[in-house]
Amino acid sequence: MILPSTNIQKKLNKLRNKESSGDALLHEIRNYLAEVQKEDKRIKNQLKSKMETGPNLFHFDLLDTDRIYHLEHIKKICIDYRLRFLDSQYFKGEIPMDALNEIKKLEAQHQIQLGGYKIMAPSKLFKLKDKDDPLLFVPMGNNYFYLVHQWGNDLHPLRKWLVWPFKGMVNLVLFTLLLSYVITLLVPDGLFSKNNSTAEFWIIFFFMFKWIAAVVIFYGFALGKNFNPAIWNSKYFNA
Repeated sequence: MILPSTNIQKKLNKLRNKESSGDALLHEIRNYLAEVQKEDKRIKNQLKSKMETGPNLFHFDLLDTDRIYHLEHIKKICIDYRLRFLDSQYFKGEIPMDALNEIKKLEAQHQIQLGGYKIMAPSKLFKLKDKDDPLLFVPMGNNYFYLVHQWGNDLHPLRKWLVWPFKGMVNLVLFTLLLSYVITLLVPDGLFSKNNSTAEFWIIFFFMFKWIAAVVIFYGFALGKNFNPAIWNSKYFNA
């Protein structure tokens, strides 16, 4: 006698139908999805809210210490990489579902509702969508913040050096001098006179410096740019 093969799906259907009717199951699933959507909507509203909140009361034994950062550490990274650290209400990008899930996971673990969200990201992400990597934080009190989630792509590996001139006036002047010197070296010999001399080199360097400095000043004032230490926590568009 050959025994028939066992169909696992049929066994599952039989057990499910025995314990609950199809309508009851659909009702249960519908209620669950409605609750999930309600929680997602609440969190999204909080992320866009202007309401001030105090520190979040975490259970410290459940926290990942690698995700705890002091404001001074955040400030230094923002200045080094020309980032901003602002309330989530100013963020114009899209908060991914993974971030919402991390928030719900933390709230369930600590039995609290999180608030006071902050985001660290490049300035342009607070005005339009982009692909760089925002970091979502919540305050813990005493200038400490907890990293909830990071998404997107990593920053360009040379970003720290590309924004180095914007760290301060000294950096900008040194960069302008260095760039002027390099461009002067690229000027072909004998372009302005038949006899090359040290005096001619420094005259060309002086004019290169004036030209590049004029471009830098125009760019800075015309576009309302500022140095990294002045903008890391500024909410103004033209900072």
